[in-house]
Amino acid sequence: MGEVTKQVLDSGNAAWILTSASLVFLMTPGVAFFYGGMVRAKAVLNMLMMEAAALSVTVLIWGLWGWSIAYAGKSVGGIFGDPATGFLLKDTMVAQDGVFTSSELNGNAYPASVDVAFQAAFAMITVALICGAIAERVKYSTWMIFVALWITFDYAPMAHMVWNGGLLSADGPISKAIGAAAHDFAGGTVVHINAAVAALIIVLIIGKRKGFGTEPMRPHNVPFVMLGAFLLWFGWFGFNAGSAFAANGTAGYAWVSTSLAAGAAMLAWGFTEKIRTGHYTAIGAASGIVAGLVAITPAADVISPLWSIVLGAIAGVLTCLACSLKFKFGYDDSLDVVGVHGVGGLVGTVALGFFMQDTGLFAGGDWRQLVVQIIIAVVAMAFSAVITTIIAFILEKTVGWRVTQAQEVSGIDLADQGERAYDFSATASSVIREVK
Repeated sequence: MGEVTKQVLDSGNAAWILTSASLVFLMTPGVAFFYGGMVRAKAVLNMLMMEAAALSVTVLIWGLWGWSIAYAGKSVGGIFGDPATGFLLKDTMVAQDGVFTSSELNGNAYPASVDVAFQAAFAMITVALICGAIAERVKYSTWMIFVALWITFDYAPMAHMVWNGGLLSADGPISKAIGAAAHDFAGGTVVHINAAVAALIIVLIIGKRKGFGTEPMRPHNVPFVMLGAFLLWFGWFGFNAGSAFAANGTAGYAWVSTSLAAGAAMLAWGFTEKIRTGHYTAIGAASGIVAGLVAITPAADVISPLWSIVLGAIAGVLTCLACSLKFKFGYDDSLDVVGVHGVGGLVGTVALGFFMQDTGLFAGGDWRQLVVQIIIAVVAMAFSAVITTIIAFILEKTVGWRVTQAQEVSGIDLADQGERAYDFSATASSVIREVK
């Protein structure tokens, strides 16, 4: 028998993935600015608080049982891991001489505890995306309960299915049956399709804001929106380049492909908007950036620079057009979560069937990669729809989702937080004193 080589810590990989976890964490505050600027002034604090809940509730659930369900527990039917094996991170964190550290190194020679941090940040940003669709009308208390339930019963199982050898993974039964390995590098299905479908389901259950479609609901702070988009682009380097799970050339290429797609999508959205409305808007630029980032997420490691640009451009055009569908079909997706993340995530996931190196139709492959990508996208949508419907319906019939109509009209910030973001009366008084 050969000698067993003990794995040695790769401090470069450890430092990069821990940095990436911090970058992905920053994405949720980025979304807070992005969404916070888009809502009306009377609802901005509530939006920021919903994002804060996405951070706080998620990390608690992740430490209790979310990590175990997604990555640590014994797989149950390829759908979820048992919640007991890694409960309270007992499989990952150990005490040595009174100091807690990681129980082991993972396959890329960095501590498993770093994996817990990185994947927790992914869970946070995924549920954080949902609240943009339900802005200005949902109780903060109900939202906190939803986050805990959704991370437990939807996100963690979906991560297990795609990224931990489960039903939708590259070596799962669907991939084996078709003869092509399903690919989702950093979350086209787990994050974007999943969150967008959940958002749409809740919107359909809770209904429209008062005045939707009949009165203007303009963003109150466009610079906030732009700042949020820039923070998201920055954070996405951890999201995509970090998903190489090593400080290597794939991480570097993911940085490049991510930026190529984001840049192309911003320009494509802008040109589409110019043709339709006569303007290149700042909101459109910010949304285009995010659309490109979403679309490249599942594909950042396996499509060429040319196809990264093409994918970004396609996503920019299609998401721009898709955002107007809510008025045609009458669903009040307040901040276009379905249009940007749903359509963008679907475009990126399915486009791998055409652009993926060696296996895509346009890159040396055949039809099988396209088929497997379509199937995993459809299964992800179905799973998210079923689980979210159950959770959202139970909450609707018990604690209720909506604030009262009077509270919505006067402003959810006052109703739920008892505060205002801006003291307009004080500002007006100051102006009057200066004039006098």
